[in-house]
Amino acid sequence: MIKKIAWIMASSFLIAAPALADMKEEMVSFKVDGQNVIGTLALPDNGPKPVVLLFHGFTGVRDELPIKDANEGVFKRTARLLSDAGYASLRIDFRGSGDSKDIAFSDTTFERQIADGLAAIAFVEGDARVDGKKLAVIGWSQGGLVASAVAGRSPAPDAVVLWNAVAKPVDVFTGLLGADVVAAGLKVGDQEQKIKLPWGLEIALKQGFFEGLYAIDPAKEISAFKGPLMVVNGSDDTLVAPATGDLFLAAHEGTEEKYTDKMDHVFNAFTGPQTLDKLVGATVTFIGANLK
Repeated sequence: MIKKIAWIMASSFLIAAPALADMKEEMVSFKVDGQNVIGTLALPDNGPKPVVLLFHGFTGVRDELPIKDANEGVFKRTARLLSDAGYASLRIDFRGSGDSKDIAFSDTTFERQIADGLAAIAFVEGDARVDGKKLAVIGWSQGGLVASAVAGRSPAPDAVVLWNAVAKPVDVFTGLLGADVVAAGLKVGDQEQKIKLPWGLEIALKQGFFEGLYAIDPAKEISAFKGPLMVVNGSDDTLVAPATGDLFLAAHEGTEEKYTDKMDHVFNAFTGPQTLDKLVGATVTFIGANLK
């Protein structure tokens, strides 16, 4: 049975951002195939506490996109709100991103990121500072694709939350990069293909990334996960179609919740933290109800 929640904020209604308490954070690292994955472990008081993994999006880093007037990124703020609610969290830089520099970004692939996510589970399961037996996963955009596979391939996650997650990678990245770029990328081998993204960032990718667009089926991956699933989509998202969450729900069997709001792909972060704070509040409620 799907529980549907629609959070639509009228333009005249102002939601005050919550007061954010300090939290203890520690930089951590673990190895995947001999290469370092760097992360930030956020620890509330009176631990060990249940832990939430945060998987960033395409070209993202573990703190994620800066929020207007908040002096912190989307995942940094999410970690703080989770801590206020009594949850530890681990947000990582996938190899090739942020501080995980043992490979170049051009060597990133979905399978490497999935391996990083699975290793993150092993890390928190073995860390006495958190309760790794109570584990939830949040994945945003491409990180949602990764989260779907991690959840489908590991028995550890008790609950999964997909924020504007990629379910059809060929469609999303063809729309983002262009069909000509994707077609060319399938022929470059181990050479770097230079790409300029719509927002001006210049990156390079290799053929392995483009092959992954056709090799992975996120909805099929989540079908192996039988635990509680929450899917989130914004009605103003122009990168991931607002109906995308229904693909995950159709493939999944078990407790489900659908959350929608009038928001873009980045939770209206360019206008402030209010929309994100609502989303995190709903996510915390979902995790609390299902992380026993």
